[in-house]
Formats: sequence, structure tokens, C-alpha cells
Amino acid sequence: MAFPESEIRDALEAYLALRERIDRGELPWSALADCFTDDVVFIDPAWGRIEGKAALRAFLDESMAGLDDWSFPELWNSIDGNRVVTCFAQKMGTRPDGSSIECIGISTMYYAGDGRFCYEHDLMNMGEVDQLMREMKWRPPADFHFPPKQPNRDTSLPKGREHLAKP
Repeated sequence: MAFPESEIRDALEAYLALRERIDRGELPWSALADCFTDDVVFIDPAWGRIEGKAALRAFLDESMAGLDDWSFPELWNSIDGNRVVTCFAQKMGTRPDGSSIECIGISTMYYAGDGRFCYEHDLMNMGEVDQLMREMKWRPPADFHFPPKQPNRDTSLPKGREHLAKP
């Protein structure tokens, strides 16, 4: 089933507006879970597969703890059927010359109806992230949580939602 592009665009705009509020420190990261279905699958490049809205809420706050000065502005997006691709900058700080320390990420999301997405898969060059963190001489703050050593790398959509990937 293909949803109307205008409906998907409205859901994306709500998602992006919420992300902007989170970047400004107005809301916790867990608020982003409201943009997803109860059976959401979220794939993080470091933490792996997170399943279910309750687990997503906990993950968002845990994984973003200590990164309060980072921001993730969106650069562009595209809608193709039920699939949304967004490109964002992960801004991690500023160099002495004033240039931004940042890397680019891509998110692939699937829209499930009722203003909610059921899937997000974030991709980022983690080697570049590591290199930039070394350049910054970044040290984890006390409230920082490290990702698991052996994350679940299953990237499949939630069970029963595979039809959303078909054109």
C-alpha cells in the first residue's frame, strides 16, 4: 500500500520539527519516539537494532547522554513511495579556525500511516566519527554510555511491514 506523498511529507515535517526542538534542548531525545509506531525498528550505526517504541525511548536517552552540545541539522530529504531518505550533518564542535567539526549521515525511513514511521536506519562513516573525535580530543563525559560490543545488525523491517518496501 502506497500512502499519499503529502501525508508522508506532513509526517516528515513533524519529525524534523521535533528534531529541531530536541537540538535546541527543549525536549529530551526520547520525545522522538512519538514519531514512530509501537512496533518500530530503529537501526543505529553504533548501537545496532532497537525494537519497539518503549525500547526506542530508552535507547534515545541512553545513547545521546553526554552529547548535549552536538546537533543534527537536516541537509535534504527525498520521498520515494513509502520510503524517506534524509541527509543530516552530525555537528560535534568547532575547530579553532571557526569551521565546524562534522560528518554526514543518511537515514532511511519507512512510513506506516497515521503520521508515524515504523522504521529508521541511520548510516554514518563510523571511522570518520572516530577520527573527528580524536581530532577534538573528545573525552566521554560522566553520563556517556558506550554502545554494545556486539550489536544486533539485522536491518529488516518490522515483521508484517515488509510490504512497505515494495513500490
